[in-house]
Amino acid sequence: MTVYLEDESGYDFDFSVRGQLDKLIRSVAEYIQCPYELEVSVSIVTKDMIHEMNRQFREADRPTDVLSFPMMEYDRPADFEGEAFSRSMAVSPDTEELVLGDIVLCAEVIHEQAQEYGHSELREFSFLTVHSMLHLFGYDHIDEGEREEMEKEQRAIMEQLKIYR
Repeated sequence: MTVYLEDESGYDFDFSVRGQLDKLIRSVAEYIQCPYELEVSVSIVTKDMIHEMNRQFREADRPTDVLSFPMMEYDRPADFEGEAFSRSMAVSPDTEELVLGDIVLCAEVIHEQAQEYGHSELREFSFLTVHSMLHLFGYDHIDEGEREEMEKEQRAIMEQLKIYR
């Protein structure tokens, strides 16, 4: 597994960001039984940076907590046998790993939401990374059924990691 990390936030979390990302990404991949070694890029950015990205890519003129940019398409979430996955599958020539996609986390929003929700930055960072990884595996929350399924998977993974509110 290769995790590329770029921290442009200047924010100092009180936990090992690299260690936590490795643990979270590996745990989600194992949970959904991904049959491939993965390559994931993670950027940690400022509120201004994610605001601009949100405006550019989602046409939402506001900052957000996390953005996900999946490389793969799926017929169903985490369906590694489907036609869409087969057509979109990208393998890194450097690592020979499945290029899953990019995660962009906003350090300032993580800090704010942790305070607002009354839990640690570690919990908020972990939840948003798990959430984003599920997006990279084809999960979404556009309609009610998808939202319920994705939330169920998020809860199960967070419980498995023993990371609680």
